[in-house]
Amino acid sequence: MKNAKLERKIGELKAGNGSAFDYIYEQTNRSVYFAILYIVRDKMYAEDILQETYVRAIGALENYREGTNFTAWLARIGKNLALNHLKSAKREVATDFDTDSYRYGSQETELPYIFDLAAKILAEDEYEILMLCQVAGYKRREVAQMLHMPIGTVTWKNNEALKKLKKHLQKEGNA
Repeated sequence: MKNAKLERKIGELKAGNGSAFDYIYEQTNRSVYFAILYIVRDKMYAEDILQETYVRAIGALENYREGTNFTAWLARIGKNLALNHLKSAKREVATDFDTDSYRYGSQETELPYIFDLAAKILAEDEYEILMLCQVAGYKRREVAQMLHMPIGTVTWKNNEALKKLKKHLQKEGNA
């Protein structure tokens, strides 16, 4: 399943039509965001890395091969930036504010428990599908188009992810 309009807008952006970016961003940002969020597990950093992903992608747009999966290409750029962020974060020493954020009333760097749990127990593709369907509000048909998967696969993976979460939460509740 190719998105002909997305490919056309990419061509327009390559030709210098900056207004084509709006459509491209609207069609791809959520999928790329959740791919990044899966890695960094911090909404603030994920948003920053998402912006950097699009800046880098525009700079490297000539490297994109027309007719391939543009969303996957963007997600790969985002994932690489997220991994680089994690590497550099390990080298940095935590500031007092980061360590004691609860004192300052800042819990923005923490994901809600269910998102964190989903990222821990689900496979990456299950997590991405679950976030797109359940959190971002896309229909399974739309997610199938974005990820270039059959709708049956998206439906199955979404249902399996929900079952895994439910089973884990029930087990945790009985423990």
